[in-house]
Parts: sequence; structure tokens; C-alpha cells
Amino acid sequence: MTEKAAPAPLARTVLQQCVHARLQVAPAGQDSEAEWVQINRGMVIYVCFFKGATEDMLPKMVSTLLNQRLCERASGGVVSVLDLPGSVLVVPQATLGGRAKGRAMQYHGNISKDDGLRLYQRFVSLCRAQLQAAAAGEPRSGAEGAGAEVEVQSGTYGNRQVLKLDTNGPYTHLMEF
Repeated sequence: MTEKAAPAPLARTVLQQCVHARLQVAPAGQDSEAEWVQINRGMVIYVCFFKGATEDMLPKMVSTLLNQRLCERASGGVVSVLDLPGSVLVVPQATLGGRAKGRAMQYHGNISKDDGLRLYQRFVSLCRAQLQAAAAGEPRSGAEGAGAEVEVQSGTYGNRQVLKLDTNGPYTHLMEF
């Protein structure tokens, strides 16, 4: 009996819990300083979309990611970023779609830049809506840090960016959709 091959993923994400994260979204110019966004306690989501990805998959993807129990509580155990409550930094990361060919990486499976930008913006918007809804609602079981500031920050799609990340341990997870 032969096993059926798993379908190719339409998106790849990497989740990293963090204590603080800072992302440069615009480099310094001749007359300006670099622009940064930052979050405190929460989670960084690196995201890459592949050919065939559509907006239909985004609500389930966002819900799955934000409900993963990856954030450590001060009292022990792990909870989701929604339960923490915590913030989210979304980083577009096309390199997650790379495949090695010889000694070089190729990105032929990645979505087009225009479609990727559209999906990325919708993904960030859905993350923001779900995090704000959770923060405005009743405290969830095991929630701590009442009144903590929660926010969603995001990087600039299609640009190389500088990331500074402080974590309380290498607690990184790969998820495909």
C-alpha cells in the first residue's frame, strides 16, 4: 500500500515567543533616521505565502497561529498570545519559501509580489482584529496581566529589514498551511 503524498503547503510560518522585539521598517535616509516598530511580551510570526495561496485560508490560519499555546506564563505553563495577553509582530519572510539547488537558494514556489502583498496586508489586518477582540472581551481562563498593552505591529512587505529579538529561550515552531 502506498502512502499518498501530503499536499504542498500554501503558506509557511515560523512562530517565536519573545520578551521584546524591534523591527526596522525603513532604513535611515540622508535626512531621516531609521524607522522602527516594536512589541513587548508576545510572539513574532514570520510568514511566507506560496503560489496557490488565497484569502480564504487566512481566517483559519490566523486563528490557529494566535491560539497556539507557546507563551510562557510567569506562574508556569504555556498559554496562547491571546490568553497572555501579549502583542504580535508580523514579519514578511519570503526566504521561508526557498529551496536549495546546488549551493544556491531558489524561490520559484513563492507567490507573486503583488498577490503576496495583498495576502500579507489581509493577514496582518486579521491578526489585529482577533487580538483586539480578545483584549476587549472577557478575560480568558488563565489570563494574566490585566490591562497589559496588546498590539500588532508589522514589517514592510518586500523589503529587507533589521530585527532585534529578545527571547526567554529558543522556543521556535514551524507551521505550514
